[in-house]
Amino acid sequence: MHFTQRDGPVPKWSSSRKCSRFTVGELVVPGSHRRVLKDVLPFSAFLTDSFERRHNYLRISLTEKCNLRCQYCMPQEGVTLTPRSHLLTAEELLMLARLFVREGVNKIRLTGGEPLIRPDVLHIIAELRKLEGLKTIAVTTNGMNLTRLLPSLKKAGVNLLNISLDTLVPAKFEFITRRKGFHKVMEGIEKAIEMGYNPVKVNCVVMRGLNEDELIDFVSLTERKPLDVRFIEYMPFDGNRWNFKMMVSYQEMLDCLKQKWPNLEPAPGEETDTAKAFRVPGFRGQLGFITSMSEHFCGSCNRLRITADGNLKVCLFGNSEVSLRDCLRSGATEEELLHIIGAAVGRKKKQHAGMFNISQMKNRPMILIGG
Repeated sequence: MHFTQRDGPVPKWSSSRKCSRFTVGELVVPGSHRRVLKDVLPFSAFLTDSFERRHNYLRISLTEKCNLRCQYCMPQEGVTLTPRSHLLTAEELLMLARLFVREGVNKIRLTGGEPLIRPDVLHIIAELRKLEGLKTIAVTTNGMNLTRLLPSLKKAGVNLLNISLDTLVPAKFEFITRRKGFHKVMEGIEKAIEMGYNPVKVNCVVMRGLNEDELIDFVSLTERKPLDVRFIEYMPFDGNRWNFKMMVSYQEMLDCLKQKWPNLEPAPGEETDTAKAFRVPGFRGQLGFITSMSEHFCGSCNRLRITADGNLKVCLFGNSEVSLRDCLRSGATEEELLHIIGAAVGRKKKQHAGMFNISQMKNRPMILIGG
């Protein structure tokens, strides 16, 4: 095994550590803010693409339904829901999860729709927690049901939370989501902090003319709270009426915040992190930018997605999908499933098509992918 050396001093190894499947070492690059994890032993060939990207992070959508109607996620006219019989059952979902974890996936994120409205969500999480080698169970939620469910979620095994919140103004929240509920979401964030989640990640999609004037207010929340506020560039999906003029780029957001905090500094992160992380010195939390449009991070992508109806998507912005549900229901063996998964991963492209091309491509609305 060899490593491609970047400019600068020779990287140094820290002490290796054991996990259930591989011996892992941490490659520390002096002067870099990112820690690069490399496996000493070979990673699963089925989850390694032709560009040597290793996919150890699986996002599973539990449902297409949601109790909000966010403008950037769901078309105004709504979506046609998949018949229930065509959605993955809990048994099918867990079977696929076991297969992926056995091959090296160590992080699973449950998404939707809104995952916390699925009646058997706690059962699914408790069963996932039994999988040897799975280190992280994360949930991305709109926070509407979080306060009520959080004690049970923590007991079942959720150890990472992402909460979607695009504004700190109640009236604007109702406009963006087409529903009331701002105070429920804020209560859920406070409950998560109270129960020891650190950090609590807050996802904010930034749209010009709507909420770009709230960047400073969001970052101010990190002064005394263990929050990781992540500003997401507005991305094109079917039905969300994406317009380039509405997109606020990472650099524009960063320049705005540096006018308020000139000492804003980069924060440490992993090679595969989606967010460029920063912090204001002395603040308890931090902030980040998910720059999918202006500065893609496809080269370090380690993520795969399974939609609620059982399709494998190897790229969020790609329209190529493979039905694992149909394979399961036709009696495919685990070995056959692995070869189907491996073929799909092997076809993954080097990078997405770029924001203007993506905006012209046919793809699912975000709610039907798993946000």
